[in-house]
Amino acid sequence: MANLVYKRVSTDQQSTARQNLVLDEAGIEDQVVFEEDPGTSSRLHPLQRPKFSELLTYARPGDTVHISEMFRLVRGTGHILDVLDILHRDQVALRIHDGAFSAMDLTARHPRTGELLSTVKFMVQTLAAAGELQRDLQRELTYDGLRAAEAKGSKGGRRPAVTAAKAAAVRAGYLGGRSIAGLARDHHVSRGAIRTAVADLMPDHTDIEDEDVPALEVPVTLDMPGKVADFLRAAELEPTERDALDQGVTVRRGQGYTLRVTAVPAVHRQLLARCQPLDGTQGVPAIPAQRKARREYENRVSTVMPPGP
Repeated sequence: MANLVYKRVSTDQQSTARQNLVLDEAGIEDQVVFEEDPGTSSRLHPLQRPKFSELLTYARPGDTVHISEMFRLVRGTGHILDVLDILHRDQVALRIHDGAFSAMDLTARHPRTGELLSTVKFMVQTLAAAGELQRDLQRELTYDGLRAAEAKGSKGGRRPAVTAAKAAAVRAGYLGGRSIAGLARDHHVSRGAIRTAVADLMPDHTDIEDEDVPALEVPVTLDMPGKVADFLRAAELEPTERDALDQGVTVRRGQGYTLRVTAVPAVHRQLLARCQPLDGTQGVPAIPAQRKARREYENRVSTVMPPGP
């Protein structure tokens, strides 16, 4: 029976030092360590993380998975229950060495039905909900802080790709008849960044021909299911795609949420393509709730626009 140790940090500025301390104090013998690449987001479902998927493939009945604390592995209630179902199916135990879950046998099942004990399920849901509440409160405080900063003249959010030092040259070039594509090449930024820098000038210059740039599409607002938004935030995106997510408006839906995203049709199609892995890939099973969420987003995209070429 093997001892499988799982480690993860959310950003590449963090280290596993604290996790190492907790796990070393536990005295785990003959460790087989699976450590995610730095910056692996907790928003990405554990069953879709490369190293945890590798761990599950390696595991055999009777093995034990060791983690320093529950939130190194899972983010919310749905994640916990999905992981426990997989571990139960594969007859693999889970041991948490610190935090609220450390005193619980999370793999305890009813001897006759084989289902997760109701008391364990209740505690898992309660503690996970408490963790989600804490993160929501932190998000709200951050939002309030940004609003207070804006009231004092400070502007939060991502810095514009076209800096203030470049903006004058970009605008002068645009007024002089340069194409958006040409300006983007000269300044090594995306066309969207150039359009943002000259947005207030564009209505007065619709007669400028730009053979390199297709006609601008009209932005469309669509509700993106929260599970899709969580997956995309942890994915590698183009700047225009990332900007669309960052500028989305969160709308609470019971215990979940949707992200109201405004973007041109091409960006919606690109985001839809990015979340294709939610339908499952070879060796990585699909999570039903995530697959359903992706298809909901696909239906919304296809309803308001034809498929891309």
